Amino acid sequence: MDIVQIFRDGGPAMWPLLALSILSLSVIIERLWFWVRILTQESEIVNRILNTASANWVSATELAKRATNQPIGRFLYAPLRLIKPDPELFRLALEASAEDELSSMRQGEKVLEAVIALAPLLGLLGTVLGLIQSLSNIRLGDLGTAAAAGVTTGIGQSLISTAAGLIVAISSLVFYRLFQGFVVNQVKVFRRAGSDLELLYRQYWQNIPESRVTSSPSQNIELASAGENITPDQYTQLQQQTTFQPHTSDGEEIDSNLTDNANPNLAPTEIGHPFATDEETPPNR
Repeated sequence: MDIVQIFRDGGPAMWPLLALSILSLSVIIERLWFWVRILTQESEIVNRILNTASANWVSATELAKRATNQPIGRFLYAPLRLIKPDPELFRLALEASAEDELSSMRQGEKVLEAVIALAPLLGLLGTVLGLIQSLSNIRLGDLGTAAAAGVTTGIGQSLISTAAGLIVAISSLVFYRLFQGFVVNQVKVFRRAGSDLELLYRQYWQNIPESRVTSSPSQNIELASAGENITPDQYTQLQQQTTFQPHTSDGEEIDSNLTDNANPNLAPTEIGHPFATDEETPPNR
């Protein structure tokens, strides 16, 4: 059976079917390579990070950073790069990262969906065009004669495009459902790994002294969005280098003599602390 001859007998619809088959094949090969790399390394990455996090969070952060070439590594690194976040912010970082990673895993699905929908229709179109051409050559007087023998051959050849379209669509559908199953399995893996990591962090958070919690939610949100990697020591150093300069309501700096002559024994609210409220300020005597 000559493939080239079959392709020619299929008619003009075989050319778009060939393009769809090449497009589908390229997506399938790329996705297979993507999933092979994930499924062979994912379990080891999760176990190493969780086991390290139970003993040392700094080492766990470094492990997750080195595994950012994998979706599960980026997922676990998203909350670990924050500076002592509260448990709610830690959970929010996990959820946001999981949504992004799962969306990236669905790349190529739209292409396969288009191939699955278009291939049978193009095959049917080729068959219809072939039937039109074959039946247009039939004359009523030729029925039952040798002249009508070529009509059946033309009808058979016109069905080649339908068969080709179904083959392309069925092959694409098989891999499409396979990739969807992988994504569903990843949802379970991410949920389980995220829950275990969050549980470990909540236990760790309960043991942190109140004086050591120095970060604010706004700073952690900025770090999460910018993707910066700042260690707690670097953050403490930056905080010590930053001084607060009080200002008046008109934007002018407060006279230094006023602050220098202030009684150091007074509470911050008694000398006009900038964060004092009306309820905290005692009445003038």
